[in-house]
Order: sequence, then C-alpha cells, then structure tokens
Amino acid sequence: MSVELNHTIVHARNNRESADFFTELLGLEPAKEWGPFVAVTLSNGITLDYATAPEDRITPQHYAFLVSEEEFDGAYRRIVERGMQHWADPHQTQPGTINHNDGGRGVYFLDPAGHALELITVPYGGWPL
Repeated sequence: MSVELNHTIVHARNNRESADFFTELLGLEPAKEWGPFVAVTLSNGITLDYATAPEDRITPQHYAFLVSEEEFDGAYRRIVERGMQHWADPHQTQPGTINHNDGGRGVYFLDPAGHALELITVPYGGWPL
C-alpha cells in the first residue's frame, strides 16, 4: 500500500463555525459531526477534522487546496461578496487581488481561526507535460 494522507485535525475556536465557513465558501457538502470533530470530506477522500481548541492553543497553519477553475470562480466570488480580505501572495503584500502563478490562478485568505488558506488552480511547478 502506498502512503496517503487520510485526515488532519484543524484546531478552531469553534469547530462548527470553521467547518461551515470552509464548506460554504467552496460549495462542499455540509460537514458531519464525528465524536468531538466536525469533519469536512474533500473530493479525494481526505477529511479536515475540525476540533474546538482554546484560542491560546491554536497555532495558525497554512492549508493549500487545488481546485478547478469553476470552483475557484465560485469561491472567489463568495470571498468578494463577503468583503473578505484576500491577497495574491502569502506575505499579504498584494491585497484584494489574485495571482496567476504557473499559468493558473491563486488566492490567499484567513479562516475564522486565523489559518491561512490558499486556493490554486494549477499545482506549483505547473501540470506535468
């Protein structure tokens, strides 16, 4: 068997709020409760298991998601409609715009717990030839 990521735990101030933020922004199926977690299932079967944690125990992380052009359009439209801060770069020096790295599009924004989320339409380095 090859090694595959199955799930990861994402700390949040409120697990339901963060899971709902993510699923609504990306147009995903609603998250499901599983024990102390609220689990978001991604299209490749990996789950983001949101866990409520005290704010002082949350270390901001970076999560990048490869999405289709259509998914990017929908998510970016919702980012703009909600008036969310977003950037073309991870250092947050290019506000209110997207990037066109590797021939695709990308955007960075923060979730309710302060995690940096990134959406890209082409993987870093481009698609294999």
